[in-house]
Amino acid sequence: MNVFTHFRGVIDELLNELSACGDLPADLDLKNISVEPPRDASHGDIATNAALVLSKQAKRKPRDIADLLKPRLETVESIETVEIAGPGFINMRLAPGFWQQQVQTILAEGTGFGNSSVGDNTPVNVEYVSANPTGPMHVGHVRGAVFGDALANLLEKAGFDVTKEYVINDAGSQIDVLAKSAYLRYREAFGEDIGDIPEGLYPGDYLVPVGEMLKEKYGDKFLNANESEWIQAIRLDATDAMMDLIRDDLGALGVKHDVFFSERTLHESGRIDDVVETLRAKGHIYEGVLEPPKGKLPDDWEEREQTLFRATDFGDDVDRALKKSNGDYTYFGADIAYHYDKYQRGFKNMINVWGADHGGYVKRMQAAVKGLAEDGELDVKLCQLVRLFRDGEPVKMSKRAGTFITLREVVDEVGRDVTRFIMLTRKNDAPLDFDFSKVMEQSKDNPVFYVQYAHARVCSVLNRAKDAFPDMDTSDSALESADVSRLVSEGEMMMIKQCCAWPRMVEAAAEAHEPHRIAFFLYDLASEFHAFWNKGNDDPSLRFIIENDPEVTRARLALIRSVALVIASGLAILGVEPMKEMR
Repeated sequence: MNVFTHFRGVIDELLNELSACGDLPADLDLKNISVEPPRDASHGDIATNAALVLSKQAKRKPRDIADLLKPRLETVESIETVEIAGPGFINMRLAPGFWQQQVQTILAEGTGFGNSSVGDNTPVNVEYVSANPTGPMHVGHVRGAVFGDALANLLEKAGFDVTKEYVINDAGSQIDVLAKSAYLRYREAFGEDIGDIPEGLYPGDYLVPVGEMLKEKYGDKFLNANESEWIQAIRLDATDAMMDLIRDDLGALGVKHDVFFSERTLHESGRIDDVVETLRAKGHIYEGVLEPPKGKLPDDWEEREQTLFRATDFGDDVDRALKKSNGDYTYFGADIAYHYDKYQRGFKNMINVWGADHGGYVKRMQAAVKGLAEDGELDVKLCQLVRLFRDGEPVKMSKRAGTFITLREVVDEVGRDVTRFIMLTRKNDAPLDFDFSKVMEQSKDNPVFYVQYAHARVCSVLNRAKDAFPDMDTSDSALESADVSRLVSEGEMMMIKQCCAWPRMVEAAAEAHEPHRIAFFLYDLASEFHAFWNKGNDDPSLRFIIENDPEVTRARLALIRSVALVIASGLAILGVEPMKEMR
């Protein structure tokens, strides 16, 4: 249950009662009322701006409306105190019994606690990674892969119908470079000394197995053939081999996509022409001449008539070219067709996760989506660079890839869970430092360890409780009947309230498209748990297992099991496994 949504419903009902009895006007618009935690926790548990929001509509002073609402709120059983503050804010403190009952709710719902219907099953397409299929994934892809995957999981938790998508950029000149690089390795597979890889081709030895595969498939058929005879076949084979490598890398990171979309199909099917004509029919395409770039002109600048999209009509800085001088479509033309394809598949809501180097491309793509469909919406999330360190020193390049550290090298060294969690400890648009040594530390300063340790500690306590009370049933269903009224200390209440903030956090993070909030939340919840654990070391009466008091023990076991369930629920969004024991 979302506590704040619940009390929003209570307040709406009371306001409607005030309207029905004539104390407030009828048909008040309540949509802008908020119910949320007060900025200062000392002011209570929840606060509402209802009186301020309705003041203008009701033609009453906010304090007058607050005075009408206060006595009605005081009759609500779960509300202990009501205070009016400032110009008309209403602060409420909830009864301990209300909070205690939420432990039973969490145990009943399990890791489903926090599931929301706010998404209303709305289809959302989350497109992420989409790396060029020219080699293994590098560390720069890790962050976007984890961010996109966690965001998709978060949206599913919030009730959206999510499709995880990867667009294969298999139609550009980089695929020709890949084919030529693979052909060199094909020749090498026959024993030819190919020498140093020519500049402009891909030097990594990850293409050696591709060369062997081509030898096995084609024999010496292409060994002395002209490029025109082998280029198309090897383009396809090398691309397929690289996508197998990429899928394998992503699998090691725990990332699985629902759809792999081939850009090549847009060109082969003529869909780009169709979309351009659709835009032309809408009046969004014209033939014209762009103004030269501001500042120093590039050497290849040519003032000529081009096919242009009226991007400035939809918020972009300049109109954008759709065709190159040779008549081929620009990347932008293909991207427009791709996004229109997504829209026609039922996705009015689209989210793209890109690297920070694509920042200059955002406005034009959002303009294109607006031009194609008024009800289409594109949110682009940019992921900043990841800087790799070891004991504070920058990590050198990979030998396998030739030019960069691979995703697989990172995951193989520190593990999937550590990699995923750490990648979400900063907002996506902030740089992130990843130190191989620090992320493996077993300390409070390492957030993934701190959160995993909290879950493992709960599992340990439950196991020890069986030793202390052999006849005690510690299953979730049995703990639901624990006497939760015994949970009265400040630390216990803090843990309960933090757990109860989880459903609101899910909805807020999903609305903002910010999965890093989940990692922060879990760290805070783990901190509350560890703090109470430490208090038990100093004060035996606060320990989770009280050997001469089975009822207090059952209540505390119910509480910490609810903490573990919330942690597990959050880790599932991040794609991290909750640990039962730490080694």
